[in-house]
Amino acid sequence: MSDTSKYHLTKGASADGPYDVLVTPESAGWGYSGLRILTLGPGEAHSLSTHDCEFLVLPLTGSCTVTTEGRTFELEGRTGVFASVTDFAHLPSESEALISSAHGGRFALPSARTERDRLTPRYGRKEDVPVELRGAGACSRQVNNYCLPGTFDAEQLLVCEVLTPGGNWSSYPPHKHDEARPGEESQLEEIYYFEISGGEQGFGYQRVYGTPERPIEVLAEIRSGDTVLIPHGWHGPSIAAPGYALYYLNVMAGPGQDRAWLICDDPAHGWVRTTWQSQDVDDRLPFGEDR
Repeated sequence: MSDTSKYHLTKGASADGPYDVLVTPESAGWGYSGLRILTLGPGEAHSLSTHDCEFLVLPLTGSCTVTTEGRTFELEGRTGVFASVTDFAHLPSESEALISSAHGGRFALPSARTERDRLTPRYGRKEDVPVELRGAGACSRQVNNYCLPGTFDAEQLLVCEVLTPGGNWSSYPPHKHDEARPGEESQLEEIYYFEISGGEQGFGYQRVYGTPERPIEVLAEIRSGDTVLIPHGWHGPSIAAPGYALYYLNVMAGPGQDRAWLICDDPAHGWVRTTWQSQDVDDRLPFGEDR
């Protein structure tokens, strides 16, 4: 039986109040990961109470000012998700913040319920965001590693972006992270938020599947503004249709106190990694305004 309608939230399906997307641990039916997509018009502002969650303020389009605990962060942002990486702000749990935008924009607010010691608000420079070209050939993709172990300190939250040229497959080989196996695999809930080039006609596909012990079955045609929830199971591929570049924001969190991102490949398909050694990385990468 397909779980696609349960875990694939089409554009607008989770909109609530000021948010184009609102996913909380309660609405997802799990314990930690959350995401809000906020659109602000020119001169508009939004107040955010983090409560028991930590947040990033990550511009998708446009710039904003983040004021919290007597500090002000000016986020330069970007013209779009395929244009460049962006600077961002980290908001700890139990804080109040005001997000304002002089010219308007769209902002991702990934979050994680946290059980660790509270950090202080911080600014993340775009120049410090590691950009990784992963895979090769038709599996080439770009990963912007904003808030992962070793790239930016957080309480529980893990955040990255994946950009895939049209016609390529990413999140492949399929992998999972739903069991706590020290040194081998982390237990993490994951959210995929998608944007696709080419306007309303742009599309892609997302696959999620489980095991006999923990079944899940998702095969969704993805459009800009869609979200996919992954509580467990193998996920991948994420497929960019020819002619349409695919973007997704990954938000992950879980109960592990070591904040690790450890995955294991589906053993039926892990061999695909060995083929990359004889292939070049797609020359359409990296994405950017200067290409």
